[in-house]
Amino acid sequence: MQILDLLHRRRSSKKFGNKAPTPEQLKQILKAGLRVPDHGHLKPYHFVVIEKSGMPQLCELFKNAVAEFEMGEDRLKKAEKLSNQAPVIIGVIAKLDHNIAKVPAWEQMITAGCSGYAIQLAANSLGFDTVWITNKWVNGSALRSAFGCQEQDKVIALIMIGSPEEDGQISLAPESDNLDGFVSYIK
Repeated sequence: MQILDLLHRRRSSKKFGNKAPTPEQLKQILKAGLRVPDHGHLKPYHFVVIEKSGMPQLCELFKNAVAEFEMGEDRLKKAEKLSNQAPVIIGVIAKLDHNIAKVPAWEQMITAGCSGYAIQLAANSLGFDTVWITNKWVNGSALRSAFGCQEQDKVIALIMIGSPEEDGQISLAPESDNLDGFVSYIK
């Protein structure tokens, strides 16, 4: 697939087959997350890979968040579903340093967000579907602890990755979005 076609038609999919990236593919996906715009060369991100064998622990971390934030009984079922939805999940943590005047925390957060997007695009380019989730799951104390977060860190993404569920092709939008209403020019 051509890179521009992927960029123009990329979309998220929550339907996964059972195939996870191989260790070499996973390495390629993670390396893509390191090559993003990064003012000050801070690399203000960290990745946590949850493989199939770690999904029961992830489920418990989600359930802890449900209790911590009083999210309700229906979210307990959602915790079980989410933790088993994809064969691999990559947590993306923004490692924020509020003491760097030259690179404010918001800019560091954007860099971490770019790394998450690069991970998604790399996975897509290797033939895997992806979806980026957040919600209160990422703020749970137990999950933050398991991810090694410091007080100033922010878990910004849980990126689910797996083989396409249907026909072996990743999910793509049927056509590019129209630019009308999104672009203006200063001439």
